[in-house]
Order: sequence, then structure tokens, then C-alpha cells
Amino acid sequence: MKRNKLLEELSSQKDYDIVIIGGGATGLGVAVDAASRGYRTILIEQHDFSKGTSSRSTKLVHGGVRYLAQGDVRLVVEALRERGRMRRNAPHLVKDMRFIIGNYKWWERSFYTIGLTCYDVLAGKMGLGRSLPMTSKSVIKEIPGLKKEKLKGGVVYHDGQFDDSRLAISLVQTAFDNGGTCINYMKATGLIKNAKGKVAGVDAVDALTGTEYRINAKSVINATGVFVDELMGLDAPEGEKKVRPSQGVHLVVNKEFLGGKSAIMIPKTDDGRVLFGVPWHDKVVLGTTDTPLNHAELEPRALEEEVDFILDQAGKYLAKQPKRSDVLSVFAGLRPLAAPTKNDGQKTKEISRSHKLYKSKSGLITITGGKWTTYREMAEEVVNEAIKTNGLPAKECVTADMRIHGYAKDVDESKWDYVYGSDIEKINKLIKKEGKYDALLHPDYTFKEAHVVWAVREEMAQTVEDVLARRVRALFIDARAAIEMAPRVAAILAEELNKTEEWKEQQIQEFNEIAKGYFVS
Repeated sequence: MKRNKLLEELSSQKDYDIVIIGGGATGLGVAVDAASRGYRTILIEQHDFSKGTSSRSTKLVHGGVRYLAQGDVRLVVEALRERGRMRRNAPHLVKDMRFIIGNYKWWERSFYTIGLTCYDVLAGKMGLGRSLPMTSKSVIKEIPGLKKEKLKGGVVYHDGQFDDSRLAISLVQTAFDNGGTCINYMKATGLIKNAKGKVAGVDAVDALTGTEYRINAKSVINATGVFVDELMGLDAPEGEKKVRPSQGVHLVVNKEFLGGKSAIMIPKTDDGRVLFGVPWHDKVVLGTTDTPLNHAELEPRALEEEVDFILDQAGKYLAKQPKRSDVLSVFAGLRPLAAPTKNDGQKTKEISRSHKLYKSKSGLITITGGKWTTYREMAEEVVNEAIKTNGLPAKECVTADMRIHGYAKDVDESKWDYVYGSDIEKINKLIKKEGKYDALLHPDYTFKEAHVVWAVREEMAQTVEDVLARRVRALFIDARAAIEMAPRVAAILAEELNKTEEWKEQQIQEFNEIAKGYFVS
């Protein structure tokens, strides 16, 4: 995964079977699927892998309790099956999490126990654990931070929890392990068409150097999330919009607000959405909102009213009301919801979360909608469509039971670096071999200099933001601490990438500007 070497190969490699545009969950899933079937596969991403929506989720691998309440049983069954596969195929990144619903009305315990038992039944052998009623005493013992006043009891159920951008990086590595190629900071600028008007590749430009490339391919996949309409416009400018962006905001606070290892699910907030409080990397993620937007941005910002809404709703159920000063980081992500064909004014929380696949007259295949949990199944469907539409030789999907790069059982989740799985040993060997890089980046966190070196050498990190936002997650955990880490990270990057002092200072400045958007004042 040396980017310079990959660019040399790209210059000499003239033809591919599949080119994927978009390095989020869906695109990376397609790259893994296509490469593992034996197709000559390349993925290009305009920024860094999982820069957008795919690093900004609620960190859940779930069937969707809310969708079950809405009667969308098919979507729930599909997601529960894929949840089980994610847990089985990437146990170093996906783990079982106990979720507790506190009950404050006499009828809620029976109501939620019955509903969540149906959830378990739909999961079948892929289930993670049984849903059971709890006494109020048991609820408080498990989540000491929950409000005790008028608490009647609770219900516990099981869902998955994960680190989204770390899984994205593992998928990049899995694609490479299977002979595929993924390149970040490579923006698609145009579609190549043959004499018959069929898409036959992509024109692209290296965002870091300005070098232009022509990538010939039998099949082109548009997996650009909230930006799919932009790419479809290059193919057919007059086409209808396929995506309705919806912004979700999350706040990160100290773990003491929950006080235990279990998560909470608030089934109905004032706007009708559910709200989660999820333990994650020794902190707690609170969210999410659902704010319809008219346009997509690469670096969305939380609205003041979204922050206030989450703090207010969480305070109705937590013993200690979280304040703005308690927020360590706030991040916003845009969901690429498949736009409704009618009633354009309907609320985004009512728009289906199921994915949609579009095939244009030119042969361009576009995938949008869906969620992290079903990334593998979406990828399988996309590649099957590419076989049918673009004349690729038929080959069976092999990802249902494929182990993801770093696969390791029984990782030590008390340490942050469990996310590397089997690669932990290689990072430790790097420290021992070079006799350095064992120092911490910050006294309050366990991120080491070695993790930065590894990010550059083995995970294609090119910037301070790549490292602190998506390789070690510091920006999402504690934005102010991340700013304090930036100078040392920039120095290591400059050394590893052979960059100048001026480049280093510019990187620090650019990261600080981005990080300010993760503060709550």
C-alpha cells in the first residue's frame, strides 16, 4: 500500500475489469468483493478513505429496532443477517454490545420485551444474545448514570458496536490482500465513453500532485454516497436526483455520563427518533439527529440547534445533565438516503434506509442508500449487476465468510490498539526493530508514535487529518487533545514522506482549522 508505487502501476496498467469511484463503506465493499472474485479491480477516492459518512456513524452494527417498529421486516432481517457476518468475519472490530432501554411507564417493560424478542427471532442463529426484562435495581447497577427517579425497570437487548473508519481501512487492506488496488486523493473528473456511448472508464486527477490519469475499465461503479448525483450528472446531465442528504450529529462525552459498559437506547425523543448513548474507545457517543439538507459537503458542520437537541434529550434520561462544556468532540455526517420519488417533503426519518441500485443507459452502475451494516450484501449485488450489465465473466461471490484483514479473536478491548487485530504484533515489532516510536502522542491517551508510522507505511495516510481523524480516531474522541498531538504527527509524516518544514507547518495549520469545527463553545 505504497501510494507512489501504486501510481506507477496505474500509469502502466491500461485496462481494468472494474473501477469503483468512492472510498466509503459501499465502495470499499465492492472493491473487496470484485477483487476476491478475481476481477482486475481499482478503487479511487477523491479525499481519504471513509472521509465522509463512513467515518461519522453512530458506531453501530445493527438490524434497526426502529425499522422493525415501522414494519420494515425485510430490511431488519437483511441487516441482522449481515450483522452476524460482520461479527464473524471481523471479530477484532465488531463486538457484541448490551443495549438497555430504561422503562419509566408501567407498560413499557412488557411492550419492549415482546418487540425485542421478535428482533431476536428474526436474527435466528446470527443472534448475539437474548432480550430480557430487567428490574430497576439491575438497570442502575449496569448503567449507574441513568435517572433513578420513576424508573420502573428496563429491557436489555443485543446489537453490534464497531469502529467505522478502522473497518474501512481494514477493507482497503483486504482488497489489496486479494489483488485489488485502492488509491486515495484521486478524483474522478470525467467518464470515458466508447463509440456506442457506453461507459468505458474514468478520467481522474491526483489531488496531491495534479497529475492526470486515464483508467480504462469494462465496468464503472458510482459509490460516491451523497455525491452520486454529481457523478451521474457527468453521465446524463438531465437525470433526476437520486439522493436526499440527511445530517446526523453526534456528541462525544466522558464515559462517566453512563458509568458502565452497556449502551442506552432512548426509543422516542421529542422529534420521534431514537437516541443512543454508546460506549466507544473509553468515551460515550450520544446521537443522532436527522436534519434534511439541500446540498452535500465534504466536511459538514453540526448546527447549534442539533447540539442543543442532543444535550436536552440526553438530560431527560441521564442523572447528570451533559452541558456544552462537557462535549469533547462533535461530528456531523451526511446520510445518502435514497430520495423518494413522490412527496418530496416527507421527513427524512421516514425515508427508507434500504439501498437502491441504478443502471444507466451507458452502463454506469450507481449504488446509494443503505448503511454500514449491509455494506457486504450491497457490494455483492453491485458486482452481480456489473457481471450482467457489462459482460464480465460470471464468478461467484466469496465474501459471506471471508475474514477481514487483521482478523483476530479475543482481542484485548481494554487497550485502544485492539482495532489493529493481528497487526498489533507487527506494530510492536516495528517499535522493537527501530528502537523508537514507543512514545505517546498525548499523556491522556494511548496513541503512540508507532501508530502514526504504521498509518503512513501500511495504511496510506497522507495528511495529519488522515492520521488523527481516521487512523487513530483522536479528532473524534477529543478534538482539543488532537490539536495538541498534531505537531508531533506532522513531524513524523514529514520524515516518512520526505516533506519540507513548510509542508509540516501547513499541515498543522490546516488540521487546526478542521479541528475547530469539532469544538462546542
